[in-house]
Amino acid sequence: MLNILESDGVRTLHFGSSAVQGAMRTDRPNDIELEYVQQMMMWLLFRGDAAHIVQLGLGAAALTKFCYHRLAPAAVAAVELDAGVIDVCRSHFALPPDDDRLSVLNMDALDYVTDFSRRRSIDVLQVDLYDAQAKGPLLSNDAFYAACANCLTANGMMTVNLYCDWPDHLNHLQMIEKSFEAVAWLPEVHDGNMVAIAFKRSPSVDFDDLYVRAKEIHATLGLPAETWVAGLHSWMSHDTESS
Repeated sequence: MLNILESDGVRTLHFGSSAVQGAMRTDRPNDIELEYVQQMMMWLLFRGDAAHIVQLGLGAAALTKFCYHRLAPAAVAAVELDAGVIDVCRSHFALPPDDDRLSVLNMDALDYVTDFSRRRSIDVLQVDLYDAQAKGPLLSNDAFYAACANCLTANGMMTVNLYCDWPDHLNHLQMIEKSFEAVAWLPEVHDGNMVAIAFKRSPSVDFDDLYVRAKEIHATLGLPAETWVAGLHSWMSHDTESS
């Protein structure tokens, strides 16, 4: 069952429970309202020219709309198992109709990433897959992340929302690390949401350069990218101390 609530100018999508599956500020429908969803865009710190961006799990279409409207000429695809979610996004969350740049596919995300025709075809994969209970990431296992990695181009990246309780975050991160050369993550937000970024090929990380890039992203796209760099710096400092 899909529920739509509205409060203080923010419309939210629920799958028959209190868990928020997506949100939209009604007077700024193409902005990204939730902080963790903004963090799913942190791949922009490492590249600004993605030609093919894919979202697994449509939610309230915030990522799909943002990439479509703000990152032209990139081709944008979203994969959603529930046809009702696609309908609601089109009727209540300003998701535009498909065209030569946008395709919203009603199919299983696992079927999508395991289709051999998609090997090495995607620059950026954004993974946010949950059911109504939102107890933990769906499809989160070694085989799924290996299939995701296989879909990516040589310098491809994946961001993933890990909404669960610690230490489950660590279990999911370790699965991702089996298929990607490098994995980093930001501090937890929204009471359990931790966003990780996985690199098909390890990037060279210069934090001075990242802060410059973050300021550009903030100025041009309105995303709080400086906080992502601070979060990555915190992660790297902690990771260095613990290694």
